[in-house]
Amino acid sequence: MAASIDIKNLSKRFDDLTILDDISFSIKENEFIVFLGPSGCGKSTLLRMIAGLEGISEGEIWMDDNRLDIHPPGQRDIAMVFQNYALYPHMTVEENMSFGLRNIGTSEQVIKQRVEEASLMLEMSHLLKRKPAELSGGQRQRVAIGRAIVREPKAFLFDEPLSNLDAALRSRTRIKLAQIHQRVKSTMIFVTHDQVEAMTLAHRIVVLNNKKIEQIGTPTEIYQRPATKFVAGFVGSPAMNFIPVQTLDDHQGMAEVHMEGVRPFVTTIEMNQLPNKDDHYQLGIRSEDLHIVDDPEQSHTEGNVTFIERLGERTLVYISLFDGRLIIADTSSKKAIEPNDKVYLAFDSSCVHLFDSEEKAYQGGTV
Repeated sequence: MAASIDIKNLSKRFDDLTILDDISFSIKENEFIVFLGPSGCGKSTLLRMIAGLEGISEGEIWMDDNRLDIHPPGQRDIAMVFQNYALYPHMTVEENMSFGLRNIGTSEQVIKQRVEEASLMLEMSHLLKRKPAELSGGQRQRVAIGRAIVREPKAFLFDEPLSNLDAALRSRTRIKLAQIHQRVKSTMIFVTHDQVEAMTLAHRIVVLNNKKIEQIGTPTEIYQRPATKFVAGFVGSPAMNFIPVQTLDDHQGMAEVHMEGVRPFVTTIEMNQLPNKDDHYQLGIRSEDLHIVDDPEQSHTEGNVTFIERLGERTLVYISLFDGRLIIADTSSKKAIEPNDKVYLAFDSSCVHLFDSEEKAYQGGTV
């Protein structure tokens, strides 16, 4: 049975070093939520605090209507899957999966049933008599996941479980995890620094940075409507392009942007959203919203191609503007572009973002 989890004013300090500072949020029952952020942002520490493997400095953790942080790890009804698998090398797959259940006195009939169901779900029934040394990295990770599944906990915690797998295996295991979540109907919390994992698995993403939560939202919200410049630059590959804005004008209630070397254009961002039009703003635009056009009259600026990254279905074009600033446009792989070519660029004015001096984001209605 899935559970809701509430994090209330949680802080974590090691002596004078603050890792997490007064964070609060709620995880819904049966939700797949991902903690995303750069190394050192506190995401694994937060997961370990929920599991009870790390003490808390301040705050509370609740599961449903019960306070969780006052209980030891074994009494929290939570199963954790680690990055390094943590399998017993002298035990078979079947023994590794059933070890926790035997420790708490579960009947052999129940153990056998749960191991069979989990091994079928994970497509590893044929591996039950093997030992970890006889398994690939992906198979070992499935055993670790299976060991968590047989416990039938209220919540699963995953600490970067795919980071030791190669790219193709990571992709397949992501799909398998999503399918497992649909079948076991349990709350899942997943820690990663890989935005592809976050975007493909999460119902909601918690973006952490510098001891705080930058934003909580669905993958679409995080990508299309980032709350801060950090989120805009961290989520998305390539990162969002940023260009300094010289001035903003009010054009019938909408913000008209003026940037050096760029023809002014009207955005869909309402001027009354902006607390101070004279602030130092930066314009942000995703590579797919920056179009290479043939007609200079339809362009907003121009530049020289310095590098081309051909990725099959798409091509990333790195363009040097007049001031040496590099921006990236995402174009069709069929477009004939070579290094040192001069290109003309048009901004999709309905898809731009403005970031003030506090790095807070403002968007129009159609981003």
